[in-house]
Amino acid sequence: MRIAVDAMGGDYAPDAIVHGGIEAVRAGKGEYEVVLVGDEDQIQHCLSRHFRIHELPISIHHASQKIEMPESPTAALKQKPDASIAVAMGLHKRGEVDAVISAGHTGAAMAAAFLSLERIKGVKRPAISSLIPYGHGLGVTLLIDVGANLECKPINLLQFGVMGSIYMKNMYHLANPRVGLLNIGEEDTKGTDLIQEAYRLLSKSRLNFCGNVEGRDVMDGKVDVIVCEGFVGNVLLKFAESFNGVYSKTLKRKIGKKVFSSVGAFLLKPTFERLRRIYDYEEYGGVPLLGINGTCIICHGGSTPKAIKNAVKEAVTMIQQRVNEKISNEVVGMMEEERDAK
Repeated sequence: MRIAVDAMGGDYAPDAIVHGGIEAVRAGKGEYEVVLVGDEDQIQHCLSRHFRIHELPISIHHASQKIEMPESPTAALKQKPDASIAVAMGLHKRGEVDAVISAGHTGAAMAAAFLSLERIKGVKRPAISSLIPYGHGLGVTLLIDVGANLECKPINLLQFGVMGSIYMKNMYHLANPRVGLLNIGEEDTKGTDLIQEAYRLLSKSRLNFCGNVEGRDVMDGKVDVIVCEGFVGNVLLKFAESFNGVYSKTLKRKIGKKVFSSVGAFLLKPTFERLRRIYDYEEYGGVPLLGINGTCIICHGGSTPKAIKNAVKEAVTMIQQRVNEKISNEVVGMMEEERDAK
């Protein structure tokens, strides 16, 4: 198994990305190879800072260009055919690697995946999903979509539910994941025409649909999968990501320089650290782009080596669990049932 890592993508690239690739192969113990895609000289320089790497399954695939954050995704891909993310997706398309990891330009990663890998059979629109922790570390809820589709049709939301359910079933070993539809109220008459029609489709499906969920339910573990439009999902995700930083800053400000507060904080440090890890995106690696005919993990721009290592682990598990194959089988099966019903 070979996993391509976009070495030039991310706020701390290539150093943190290369370091994460090294940590990933060390954790994998020979189970897979990491292919670092990007400027060969820069990658070699980063590798030279680490000891005993000549025995590790790491290789370099040179790419002379990279896409910067301010650039338009589609325009940049046309103007920079040798960009690291485009080259990585090309390797995946040709079957030379089994997955792609990138912490770079999210739009460029999505566009490159759409152009190179296309969609899984039967999937009308791929979607980005993200994991939201709940219950002080008791579990996670998958939020889908979080930015790939700003406008949706009811069938898209139904398929998001299908893809999210299959992901949670195989990645988190849930027998029958609970699926909810994000809405402004629990009643099936609430929401826009889009949401009401999506509710009807989800209710008729084979999914374990639990009805509407509200914003206050997102971090309560009421369901395992929350379906929403990409615009709403992205706003919700960015809000959730801010929690860790706000929590840390507030805690430090409240403790201040008071002696007793400082002593109490020292004694509770292990508890604070456990709580920080629960809401830390690094623990979950990256977010999968579901519905693409390949395995693509999109990481946070500020990803550290730990996040990259966990993203590689996530990609390997998705491949081993044949998540894409199962999504295709389920979606095609639903389409055939719909045709037979007519």
